[in-house]
Amino acid sequence: MPHAIRIHVHGGPEVLQWEAVPAAGPGPGEVLIRQTAIGLNFIDVYERTGLYPGALPSGLGREGAGVIEALGPRVRGLKVGDRVAYVSSRPGAYAQERVVAANRVVKVPDGVSDRLAAAAILKGLTAWFLVRRTHRVARGDAVVVHAAAGGVGLILAQWASLLGARVIGVVGSDAKAETAREHGCQHVLVLGRDDLPGRVRELTGGAGAHVVYDSVGKDTWAASLASVRLNGLVVSFGSASGNPPPFDVGASGRQSAPYVHRATMINYMTTPEIAAASAAKVFAMVKKGLLKTAIDESYRLKDVVKLHRDAEARKTTGQIIMVP
Repeated sequence: MPHAIRIHVHGGPEVLQWEAVPAAGPGPGEVLIRQTAIGLNFIDVYERTGLYPGALPSGLGREGAGVIEALGPRVRGLKVGDRVAYVSSRPGAYAQERVVAANRVVKVPDGVSDRLAAAAILKGLTAWFLVRRTHRVARGDAVVVHAAAGGVGLILAQWASLLGARVIGVVGSDAKAETAREHGCQHVLVLGRDDLPGRVRELTGGAGAHVVYDSVGKDTWAASLASVRLNGLVVSFGSASGNPPPFDVGASGRQSAPYVHRATMINYMTTPEIAAASAAKVFAMVKKGLLKTAIDESYRLKDVVKLHRDAEARKTTGQIIMVP
């Protein structure tokens, strides 16, 4: 019988349970995937703790890769044996096998491993919409990337750099600074040691950044607002330290009058066609070597409790995958 990680209550990593689950068959428009690699994203932590509440009991995880084992009726363009990856709107990827809507599945091209596909698909899609849709990064832009040595941060910094931006990465320790430099950051600041707004303005000739990408939230929000230039953009796309505090529009108007945007996948991947085309772009750039990925492959799915503890303690670097 296949196994999966389930939660029955919200809480700390200890609520994650390794359980036998009934074997499932694909229904109309669905495929059954034998998973070979599963990605970790911080939204998994939010859903485990209840910061993003959901019905219980529940699985966790939104992205994975593997091999199609069975097709449901009315599935076209896919076959048994295809290597595929997916991003799902529903949690449940922490499993040995999974039924997924076929319109959420994309084929993994030759030259891209299953592990690389699982590590890159959701984080790559996030980086894509941040630099091409949320703010269309242009040559010469000053871009600040928080958590620049994290899964999304590494891809985001590289993509912005490829577009000609000057990327200022923010990391949590000196140990992560070199990783950030190797993945597109021209300058790296250490949270808790460097004066972020002061250094950003120093590095931009006093002007501030065109855009600040903030996935940390509560602990960095004030610094992000203070680092952006006049009428610049601050993008919140994560809450690793908690949600950003209430935003005082009057006070911000007396300072740099920034635009503020909350960016979420659901508001950009609005159709299967957009998601598939975007994923193809991400995989093409990975295959060509334009986007390097630092994959931590040291966790098995059964080790998910340790992984969540490490992730919350900010001990992880790069793209994290679990092997069933």
